[in-house]
Amino acid sequence: MAEPALVVFGITGRMGQCVARALREGSPFRLSGAVASATSSRLGQPAAMEGESSGVIITADSAAALENASVAVDFSSSDAVAAHASACAKAGVPILIGATGIDASTMAELKSAAQETAVLIAPNTSVGVAVLHQLVAAAASGLGPAFEVEISEAHHRMKRDAPSGTALSLGERVAAARGQRLSDVAVHGRHGVSPPRNPSSIGFAVLRAGDIVGEHTVTFAGAGERLEITHRASDRMIFARGALRAAAWLLGRPPGLYCMQDVLKV
Repeated sequence: MAEPALVVFGITGRMGQCVARALREGSPFRLSGAVASATSSRLGQPAAMEGESSGVIITADSAAALENASVAVDFSSSDAVAAHASACAKAGVPILIGATGIDASTMAELKSAAQETAVLIAPNTSVGVAVLHQLVAAAASGLGPAFEVEISEAHHRMKRDAPSGTALSLGERVAAARGQRLSDVAVHGRHGVSPPRNPSSIGFAVLRAGDIVGEHTVTFAGAGERLEITHRASDRMIFARGALRAAAWLLGRPPGLYCMQDVLKV
């Protein structure tokens, strides 16, 4: 039986190259397409920057890259994912969106694409972070409104969006467990003199420095006790391996929107 064919959008970035490396470690997939932006200096070059060549050449032509593809993963940029998802919808190829910083208009495009193909939105493809979401939801539900919630995250100096997509997703989980909308209760940063903390708010704190791969902590603080749930990533390869696991799960799925928690249910 032939190996399923994988297309990687954003192949020249750090995560794109991690996926290429993960494929060389041993995977049920073969790389069949590698897509970069039309302005990339690496167009026409081999997809892998190191190790044995896959024979795949980098292109900016999404439609050509998706020919005969089984599934795609997208670690490009937030302003490119809508077009990539649309191309996958036209080709009938399921896609995992690993890019972060997705705005409302892009989300609307992804929902439209999900009517034609399976779209898995995963701002963090770590399996450990997927479990973190489940633990946080359980803690928020069990501890209730008597515990105040703060979410802190740290990433490398080059990360552009803040708070991270993962931090916001964790906040959504807490808010949903409490019957809230995150947009109504989120507090982003504090400075100067302010009134006492609103007990129902969900605070966010952000650190950008050095080469931190990714850290997320959700703190539940009550009277006389505090619960902290933390995930620390020390190797970017965990995201690539998680993405390949999710991509394998996507094979054969019906059109619709999915998340990493869906992958863990099977």
